[in-house]
Amino acid sequence: MFINKTKNGRCNLCGKNIAAIRMAMGLSQRQLSDLLQLNGLDIDKNAIQRIEAGKRFVTDIELRCFSQALGKTLDELLTEK
Repeated sequence: MFINKTKNGRCNLCGKNIAAIRMAMGLSQRQLSDLLQLNGLDIDKNAIQRIEAGKRFVTDIELRCFSQALGKTLDELLTEK
């Protein structure tokens, strides 16, 4: 059987890291959304909230945009701590 969620039921590995990095940078979810939109990714605050909560899948394109906007590598976003 194919499993596309983590053992704890999250839909992504990067959400917790995105939230921690965003907060360390002093950005609100809306500010991160605005930054991503300036870089060409059409994503709103609610989608970021769902990603951080692990309730939304993240595409590879979105992951690359998060990496660029936050100045972090893909490994930094995907590594579970």
